[in-house]
Amino acid sequence: MARRHFGIEADLESLIESFGVRARHRVVAEVHHKDKSYPLYCLSIGSSDPAAPAVGYFAGAHGLEKIGSEVVLAYMHTILELLRWDKNFQERLQRSRLVFMPIVNPVGIVSRTRSNGNGVDLIRNSPLDAEDPGGGFYRGHRISAKLPYYRGPEPHVPEIETKALFEVVESELLVSRLSIAVDVHSGFGAKDRFWFPYSYSRRPFPHLPEAYRLKELFDQTYPHHFYAFEPMSRQYTVHGDPWDYLYEENRKRQGGGFFIPFTLEMGSWMWLKKNPMQVFSKGGVFDPVLPHRRKRILRRHLNLFDFLHRAVLSPDAWLDVNEAVRAQSLKQALELWYEK
Repeated sequence: MARRHFGIEADLESLIESFGVRARHRVVAEVHHKDKSYPLYCLSIGSSDPAAPAVGYFAGAHGLEKIGSEVVLAYMHTILELLRWDKNFQERLQRSRLVFMPIVNPVGIVSRTRSNGNGVDLIRNSPLDAEDPGGGFYRGHRISAKLPYYRGPEPHVPEIETKALFEVVESELLVSRLSIAVDVHSGFGAKDRFWFPYSYSRRPFPHLPEAYRLKELFDQTYPHHFYAFEPMSRQYTVHGDPWDYLYEENRKRQGGGFFIPFTLEMGSWMWLKKNPMQVFSKGGVFDPVLPHRRKRILRRHLNLFDFLHRAVLSPDAWLDVNEAVRAQSLKQALELWYEK
């Protein structure tokens, strides 16, 4: 079966070649579609100690949102350059691990579809059902692959891409004593949102105090930032979210490490507001079209990505606190996000 090469995959392969022995890379799985084969790459940098603090950066689960993959690739390029001269950064990586899976859905990117080649929405493809019934079609359904937000058939069978995502998270992050994942998307709203669990439930998730303290630390470090930190359920709930599923599975593990998944939802409506005609372009409503705006987006999230790396290396600033501090953080988080 022939390999299908496309622009953004070529960029990733070029980066992998440039990293050389400074990174470990592998093909987690291959997706076959229309007589073409698409590799699913994972690249890790830093400590090979499984228990080392780790951050995972993921993108491209929705093929229409190519800008997410480009944002992660831009950060990988920055890291490549830092490794060449920044001794402090090199030392950080001796004590931690960074994991990258920037193209989760290559067929979707090539086809310019939200779903994968089987018509399945990968962010609706876990077996986890939302707790509250009803709601919009967008929450996920099992009616037909011809309709958007399709979860896949019943009984549940994960797609190859979903299995690969699970394998990377389980082998690279959940083995760590402390790990964070960030999955990059675009399309919802007029501001950039940094979401944490739950998306399948409106209940506060068990690590709400830690999420709140991480938010407070980011607010103090970057007081002029533009993100809305919040549980995803403040906006809507969905069926089949793979990140909620991975979080809940990790909680069930005996002696499992600390793990929080986040979603960076880049608000593309502000791009449309400034350039309404782009709705008729190939990028549609999900990717910035004008060159200067695209460059701005590619550099816009570097501080956030670097902050997450620093945070797993300094857990005493937000994670390792006594019960009184944690209880106070829980109270403040509930007042901020759940009692309005």
